[in-house]
Amino acid sequence: MAGKTNPKSLISHVDAVKKGNLVFEDAFGGVARMILGAGIQKITVKGKTTYQFDLFSQGKKHLVGMYDEINSFVSFVKDASEGGSSREMAFVLVGEPGNGKTFFVDYLCARYREFLSIPQNRKHTFRFINLDQIGGYGKINFIESQTYEDPMILAMSLYETQDQSKEFFSKKFKFTEKQIEDLYDKYRPLGACSAYIFNQIREYTNNDITKMLSFIEITPVPLIESLGTITGKYPAKDKITSSAVDLMGEESIQRLLHISDSNNPYRFDLRRGALARVAGGGIHFSDEIYKNKKDLVQVYLGVIQNRMIEMDGFKWPIDTLIIATSNNSEFDTFLSEKEEAPIVDRCRICYVAHNTDYKIQKTLTEYAIGTDTKRSLDSKVLHQDPNLNYAASVGVVLTRLPRSDKLTPIEIMKLAAGEVAGEKSLKTLAEVIDMLNQDTDITKRFGQKGMGQRNLGRAVQLLLESSETNEGQCMFALDIFNALERTVLDYVQEPSDRAKFKEDLKIARGLYRERIMTEMFNAYMDEPLAIKKDVLNYVNMIIGVDAEHLGPDMMWKYKDPQTGELKALKIDERYIKNVEERLGLKTEEQRASFRNSIRKIYGQKLSVDANYDFMDNLELVKAITDVRLKSDIAGAGSLIGALANRTNEENQKLYDRMTYTMNEKLGYCRTCAQKTIEYFCSQEDDK
Repeated sequence: MAGKTNPKSLISHVDAVKKGNLVFEDAFGGVARMILGAGIQKITVKGKTTYQFDLFSQGKKHLVGMYDEINSFVSFVKDASEGGSSREMAFVLVGEPGNGKTFFVDYLCARYREFLSIPQNRKHTFRFINLDQIGGYGKINFIESQTYEDPMILAMSLYETQDQSKEFFSKKFKFTEKQIEDLYDKYRPLGACSAYIFNQIREYTNNDITKMLSFIEITPVPLIESLGTITGKYPAKDKITSSAVDLMGEESIQRLLHISDSNNPYRFDLRRGALARVAGGGIHFSDEIYKNKKDLVQVYLGVIQNRMIEMDGFKWPIDTLIIATSNNSEFDTFLSEKEEAPIVDRCRICYVAHNTDYKIQKTLTEYAIGTDTKRSLDSKVLHQDPNLNYAASVGVVLTRLPRSDKLTPIEIMKLAAGEVAGEKSLKTLAEVIDMLNQDTDITKRFGQKGMGQRNLGRAVQLLLESSETNEGQCMFALDIFNALERTVLDYVQEPSDRAKFKEDLKIARGLYRERIMTEMFNAYMDEPLAIKKDVLNYVNMIIGVDAEHLGPDMMWKYKDPQTGELKALKIDERYIKNVEERLGLKTEEQRASFRNSIRKIYGQKLSVDANYDFMDNLELVKAITDVRLKSDIAGAGSLIGALANRTNEENQKLYDRMTYTMNEKLGYCRTCAQKTIEYFCSQEDDK
């Protein structure tokens, strides 16, 4: 039979599929295989077990957090790949601006293009060639499948009946009955253009399969992003400019000049629209779908439900995963119109919250700042304050956290990051989240409101524009709060939101202040981890204070969980008492309760992570910092005084030594070291 050795022949293509050199699957199957094949891990987030999919952690800039959203999407696409109801739905991400919806889709599309670039996974389609022999197409000599149909779809329609085509697979390629059954589970009819032209070829060749095959040539589907093939985007448009033509295509006058039969469906240029270009196993991204005018959204309904492009009675089946996004405001408006209920019914709605874990936010803040070297307006390299990321991260995260009668903002922030929050537990946070998420108003749900990534990006831009930043050649951490406040004033419209966000930023400044206190002590001790060591010493004293055989010297020997080495520690009861006084523990009962909680945490945390250091217990860190500043320097005020008043040689030496430590060991430059000390000495924001 002709075409056996021709790599572009339909026979060669079917043979490659039979041998496993090529994969025949739809968009849902491909995306599901891509995700699940990359690796999956079971993890615990906010006290709940969930899954982490390795695919979404690839590359320098990847998805951060979004565990619920990713799990929802994977469940959706897996169900669709297994023939579930999701096949007749679109996956719609709904949430506030700047919370990562578009980045989610763009990232998925980028990974999918990479996945399909692997030869085995490459999508192929077919074209009809030698059309001049048939006639009726003028100067058009070949026509490619308008919807990038898979060659296997054509092979399954090679004969006039399915039974004949199945017999062809069995005899020619030795497909088993089970393989043929699995193959036809993926069957869909040819699109109008392909069916029309192939019927012409069938009539011209008098149903001679060998001759028919000579009119078919296999070609790979382009993976070029700019062409909108494989992955394509229909951008958000307003009610006036949105058009079904850009989505579905339209009749082509140019083609009508060539084709002799005006009823030939090839007169429609489907690739003028975005859908046809991704119809061969691709991903269609509808950005802000509900912003479009009603009749276009209704067109989407038909496409989502029927998986079909329909025009003038002609039909073109499509193999497409449809993903859309919407802001809360457009979605709420759409929901209020009852006649639009059918489109919503065909959508799997996934509500996307802002990231509420300040530790995870550190990576997102890095994205906002950028990885490239920052330069001043006169092209000098700008240094980044080592506290900048922390200050920005806690600032934006606090704006995303709701108020609660059960938890303070800082307790919510710590629990959301999986940290210790005194006597409060993750269960309390879970109760708060569950209660909020029952609200019919989406914006009142956990993590829905707050400053998004775009707002953070604007704040970073304002910081970079600052004359002080440029002149000092340093992005000083404290200045990010002014930039964030400016962004709130300029871009947050609701007065109540604006007031809350400003209060949140005030709380964040307080946390930054506490961090600086610790940094100052580390600099004073000429030791980057001075406070960390003292925190662990206090914890170990608490563990050993009731140990047997301490003796009069109060020396306790213990095995260091971090190093595994046997260490001796002198238990200083006076030091313990001072720390607990700073914590506000006045009675024996209060002290006993706190110590028990520390011991409980010790047992739970260190059993999982031997390097756990208790630095997430902010109250404990602050108390120990205050005690050490007092005991080592005879009162915090004396250090402030010494640093602020350098009229004598001793004070100047102290200042020089601390700035040297900050420069050489703690990551500061001369500018942010000086400004941090000035801020510390000003006692600004101290409560």
